[in-house]
Amino acid sequence: MGVLQFVKTRSGFRVDNSKTTSAATLTLRQSLWPLALVTILFFLWGFAYGLLDTLNKHFQNTLHITRTRSSGLQAAYFGAYPLASLGYANYMLRHFGYKSVFIFGLVLYGIGALCMWPAGLNRSFGGFCAATFVIGSGLGSLETAANPYLAVCGPPKYAEIRINLAQAFNGIGTCVAPALASYVFFTTTEDDVNALKRVQWVYLAIGIFVFILAGVFFASDIPEVTDEDMAFQVAETHVDEQERPFWKQYKLFHATLAQFTYTGAQVAIAGYFINYVTETWPGTSSRTGSKYLAGAQGLFAVGRFVGAFIMKFVKARWVFLVYLSCTVAFLAASTTQRNQKGVAMLFMTLFFESVCFPTIVALGIRGLGRHYKRGSGFIVGGVCGGAAIPPILGHVADMRDNTGFAMIVPTMFMVVALTYAVAVNFVPAYRETVDKVGSSNIGLRSDDMMKEKDVETGDKETHVEVVR
Repeated sequence: MGVLQFVKTRSGFRVDNSKTTSAATLTLRQSLWPLALVTILFFLWGFAYGLLDTLNKHFQNTLHITRTRSSGLQAAYFGAYPLASLGYANYMLRHFGYKSVFIFGLVLYGIGALCMWPAGLNRSFGGFCAATFVIGSGLGSLETAANPYLAVCGPPKYAEIRINLAQAFNGIGTCVAPALASYVFFTTTEDDVNALKRVQWVYLAIGIFVFILAGVFFASDIPEVTDEDMAFQVAETHVDEQERPFWKQYKLFHATLAQFTYTGAQVAIAGYFINYVTETWPGTSSRTGSKYLAGAQGLFAVGRFVGAFIMKFVKARWVFLVYLSCTVAFLAASTTQRNQKGVAMLFMTLFFESVCFPTIVALGIRGLGRHYKRGSGFIVGGVCGGAAIPPILGHVADMRDNTGFAMIVPTMFMVVALTYAVAVNFVPAYRETVDKVGSSNIGLRSDDMMKEKDVETGDKETHVEVVR
């Protein structure tokens, strides 16, 4: 097969949302390969995010900038998210499909990683922020497609379990990154500027890897999920949410607010974790703080695996409520505790944070039907809270010269996020939609092997169990 012929056989660069595909009723086995590929993306996202938290403190030391200014990294990274999830990436998702967005996001991520090289050569914090913005644009694009794809690629009944398991590898990435940074960036007690050169090499390796991964996505056959597929799933569960105009989907916007406040608080905590450790536990170095951050992120990953396991037996909305309530409790305690006790409170905070982000996504988009792709863009766009809330924490920490006290800022925002967890469990309009879709047997029943027209082939009668 020639190169041109091979390119022509690659599906996924144009999608007709008015037709149903075989992806509407994918079984667990059929969804394994595409889900495995997408799970790799979550590891990359976690790795980049973990490096960002470590670089925050690293740049304070080597470039001699304030805590408030160092939050510019988070602002650049997460500020790019709404541009992607509400703008270009969401447009591509609705008109060209998931595969095109996956490849586009990986290419942007690779370009941003390579831009870290000239920023390091010039020791430019502004340059690092610009490169981080490009990386954030790429990862924001990946998040725009990956989160909803995980929720719909396979039986709806296991949506929360799938997305939490995949996001657990995100947690592994956030654990590996600061552990690596403690040996690469913080090589001595006094952080030397030469460590910036090592930052360059790390991002060069990342850039090369993601370009290779983009090629793997291009060569792979990934089942497309259309608006009509989602309308079919919602109709099967007897949920009438999709009949309402998009702007009347108030539950979606509540979930978006929860995502904004939760993610902003999570990013603020991780971004100033090392500051918290070094300030509240006298004698602790930045390198040691980075290792503690790696440990806390490891517990974060464990929390997702544990949460996904519990969701097999307990409804996801209850697990979400308990986890987020414990997050608020332990985070509030960290504002008054010091030394080992304070660090232990943050460790427990990260453990219970674990399932919140992916579960908000999965619950928030349930029942949207044809509004699914557009709605998921809003929830993922809520990630821009990571650009807004860390500077507030940094400013409070600079004013009081006390990062421990400043943890009151993310605590307040976590309480706002908690209102969605309460609503989805105790407000009937929220709960019924979530439970109807969650109790669906689509993809689990033998009668799902119905005959449908498959847009990939144009055949009039194609068994939907066949996925290319």
